[in-house]
Amino acid sequence: MSVEAILSIGVYGFSEGDFFDALQRAGVDCFCDVRARRGLRGSDYAFANAKRLQSRLDSLGIWYVHLKSLAPSTAVRDAQRAEDAKQGVAKRGRDQLGDVFKAQYCEENLSRFQASVFLEEELQGVHRPVFFCVERLPEACHRSLLTEELSRQTGLPVEHIVP
Repeated sequence: MSVEAILSIGVYGFSEGDFFDALQRAGVDCFCDVRARRGLRGSDYAFANAKRLQSRLDSLGIWYVHLKSLAPSTAVRDAQRAEDAKQGVAKRGRDQLGDVFKAQYCEENLSRFQASVFLEEELQGVHRPVFFCVERLPEACHRSLLTEELSRQTGLPVEHIVP
């Protein structure tokens, strides 16, 4: 296995320059987009829309891969929206995932997940992949569940890049 560490990053809280600088400082060689929908509203984060993002990553020599199968389903996202509403928090203000979201995401996406197969088939030759979604805090995003499972199965360290 050539992977040295598992990294994660969200976009909220970063400026465009700081976001790409953070990726370069971390030595990222593969950008794993684990969003279902690869667009963001508004100009502040337009750089994270798929086409612009891919173009910029390509110019930095960072390989881009969209791993939609690791994104939460609409039903799972709806469960988190309901929890957010119940708690009275906005998506960007969330600091953790709800228990229902965690259970459903793990059942749908991670219950049969085989990290060694995934790394060999999807990330062959990669040393420092970063798993990307939008939330600022990893604990408020499914990427934390994914990276924890990768670490649990492989023993690889996890590094969360935050603004």
